Amino acid sequence: MRVVTIEEAVGAVRDLPVENPRIVTSGNFASPVEVLGPMLAQLPQARLHALNAQANLPLHDGVVPETTFVGPGFRRHPQLSYVPCRLSMVPRLFSAALPPDVVLVHTTVPRHGKVSLGLEVNVLPAAIEAARARGALVVAQLNPRMPWTFGDAEISVDDIDLGVELDAVLATHEPRPPSDTARLIGSMVAAQVSDGSTLQAGIGEVPDATIAGVLERRNLRIWTEMFSDGVLTLEKAGALDRGVPVATSFVFGSQELYEWIDDNPRVHMMRTEVANAPARIAEQPGMTSINTALQVDLFDQANASRIGTRIFSGFGGQTDFTVGASHSPGGQAFMALRSWHPKADVSTIVPLVDEPVTSFQHTAVVTEQGIAWMWGRDEREQARNLIEQAAHPDVREDLWEEAVELGLA
Repeated sequence: MRVVTIEEAVGAVRDLPVENPRIVTSGNFASPVEVLGPMLAQLPQARLHALNAQANLPLHDGVVPETTFVGPGFRRHPQLSYVPCRLSMVPRLFSAALPPDVVLVHTTVPRHGKVSLGLEVNVLPAAIEAARARGALVVAQLNPRMPWTFGDAEISVDDIDLGVELDAVLATHEPRPPSDTARLIGSMVAAQVSDGSTLQAGIGEVPDATIAGVLERRNLRIWTEMFSDGVLTLEKAGALDRGVPVATSFVFGSQELYEWIDDNPRVHMMRTEVANAPARIAEQPGMTSINTALQVDLFDQANASRIGTRIFSGFGGQTDFTVGASHSPGGQAFMALRSWHPKADVSTIVPLVDEPVTSFQHTAVVTEQGIAWMWGRDEREQARNLIEQAAHPDVREDLWEEAVELGLA
């Protein structure tokens, strides 16, 4: 790795013999915007690949946002290039359909010949390897504020061409207190979690509320694609098994969380193809995945990706964890959502989803109305449970009529 100025790094990218380079960069809360901004400004055209891109990315009209999971920074973008793909499969794309010309990552400063990817490992090791294999450029924003994390986060400085030293404040996320509805849903899911279970602890009202309900459990484990401050809450409560690493692929949350993961050997960062591999997830005891959706239909099919014809997010890891948890010894795959969408003012339990299905065959669907058990029931009982236990009372009569038309009643 050669340490250079921003101007030198930008010049190296600008001078690449590629008319429309694909830049793969860190997404979520680890985007290296201090280097990315000047870099994109010097490129008339570029494809920017980032997972769950946040709103601070410095796009211009010549930049095509490309992703397999749409974040708020790319959502509704008129030039959005969405590539449907389960998260566990995304790393394969970089050596095939989506070869990178530049990989720009946000890391720690070097230590003993290595840097750490810190908050986000995710698909980046695969992108770096693909870049190395094809002679593409790897650039690192070297930030002394980035927490040092272990596992697949650690990469050799020999795998980086150019490093730019910058002291930049990291983006943080401060969760809002869960609503009464989220607390009710979370409490019902929490009641199904026993001592020694493994949690997929994501971000959002329901996961936060679920974690609040399992603080008295003991020997819990974490195997997840991402976590936020809820895991630190479990650690403080003594709920986690101290003999088992907290396993994740990326992290975002408060400054306190970042300080906890810094140089903490208890936190093990994993590549996406490990964290999200259904077979690896299935190996975790009592694996409990908690996901959400925009709609669930009477066949227990969930749409978590689209609103009409517009892409909202994507597959993400929902399919990976639903399948993996379902195969785990004592595992459970919960679909947790409100029974009524407050903004759209519609029921989230519908007769039949019109959009592509994100996941199906869940253990149970949980709303503030109750728990509708799915696994092992025939399709008529599944529909009956959804209508009577999960759907909003105002739509149950209509759903029964539709169930008759669908042959489910």
